[in-house]
Amino acid sequence: MVKPNMRIFILSTRTLVFLTLFSITTQQEVPETSITRFQEYLRINTAHPNPDYSAAVSFLNVLAKSIPNLQTRTLYLTTPQKPLLLVTLPGSNPSLPSILFNSHLDSVPAEPSKWVHHPFSAVKTDDGKIFARGAQDDKCIAIQYLEALRNIILKDPEFKPVRTLHICYVPDEEIGGLDGMAKFVESNEFKQLNVGFFLDEGQASTTNQYRVFYADRSPWNLVIKATGMPGHGSRMFDNSAMENLMKSIEVVSKFRENQFDLVKAGVLANSEVISANAVYLKAGIPSTNGNFVMNMQPSEAEAGFDVRLPPTVDPDLLKKRIADEWAPATRNLSYHIVEKGPLRDYKGRPLMTATNDSNPWWIVFKDAVEACGGELMKPEILSSTTDARYLRQLGIPTLGFSPMKNTPILLHDHNEYLKDTVFLEGIKVYESIIKSLTSFEGAGPL
Repeated sequence: MVKPNMRIFILSTRTLVFLTLFSITTQQEVPETSITRFQEYLRINTAHPNPDYSAAVSFLNVLAKSIPNLQTRTLYLTTPQKPLLLVTLPGSNPSLPSILFNSHLDSVPAEPSKWVHHPFSAVKTDDGKIFARGAQDDKCIAIQYLEALRNIILKDPEFKPVRTLHICYVPDEEIGGLDGMAKFVESNEFKQLNVGFFLDEGQASTTNQYRVFYADRSPWNLVIKATGMPGHGSRMFDNSAMENLMKSIEVVSKFRENQFDLVKAGVLANSEVISANAVYLKAGIPSTNGNFVMNMQPSEAEAGFDVRLPPTVDPDLLKKRIADEWAPATRNLSYHIVEKGPLRDYKGRPLMTATNDSNPWWIVFKDAVEACGGELMKPEILSSTTDARYLRQLGIPTLGFSPMKNTPILLHDHNEYLKDTVFLEGIKVYESIIKSLTSFEGAGPL
């Protein structure tokens, strides 16, 4: 017979054991899934100006090596601080041109105070939204590529593609790619890949259809500088620097207005016109108190413009317009253009990839998206710029695509997020695309 005080002791002991086991269970890590791996990658801060490329490459390298049959190489094309990870699934016919998928490692900066959740916490809310810088641009596809391969090989351990598939994770896309993709395409390592088709990032779609891009707009940094007579702030005279610059800004603004009218009227898409947006003004004579001297007119003034050109535009004609109308020397104006990336391919053709029956890669890609229940919108020119331009310059068929539908476009915005269901559906889309592209035997480079 158990005494009452002994019974209390036994019950207390059992309770303690139960609570201890419960505590251990609840403290265990959540089982690793595609979503948790996505969140883990999002928590690596690769935002400029100090992206942690080393941690990102290390994470992706381990993830790739956890998938059977994948090979990895880390390349250092500039400095040890800017690694490039190359993941490869060898094909059975290495003589065929390979497939190359791309994702950039870096992200734009984020302002934590403007976010509902910290931009590098990758919080998933009850409604499935995963908040993080890079959730859409473009860490989603970085993980989706690998998760799609994981699923393919899990379902069929003997899977062997005909064409070799490569995935590259490159640095510095958000700042022009000059130490990233631009260096990669010039390297011997890239030449040895024998790339026949390239798939890069796209953008979210707010509709039930996926967006796909056959070209990018090319960026120009335009600086217009004005000079003129300096003088007392009270004087009225012609040809001051500020007057000359303001006239120039008025001309550029009128051109911008005319281009924007075509967009508002539905004649052209935003990505099909030339945009010219003023991004800074610099003038005045600084005073000792941190302000400006108010009774002096400066002899110099300048303005900076972000100009974007669709591939259908003749860049020489725009340069002539700038010289004759926007910054004529007769008004004491000068200008300087920094062309950030190529405008034409090696044969002098506009940087565009055909999206019709003349391009067999397009047919295979389109059929693969539709085979898994997806639907594509009319192909577009991307209004911004990606690493895709460096491949199009080589004449390699290139598409921009990120499988995000029914999703607000939040790249570079506060509170960037991607829903878990959208992310998981994108993996299924890439499974179909990978199997179709790597089994296609009918085309070499166009």
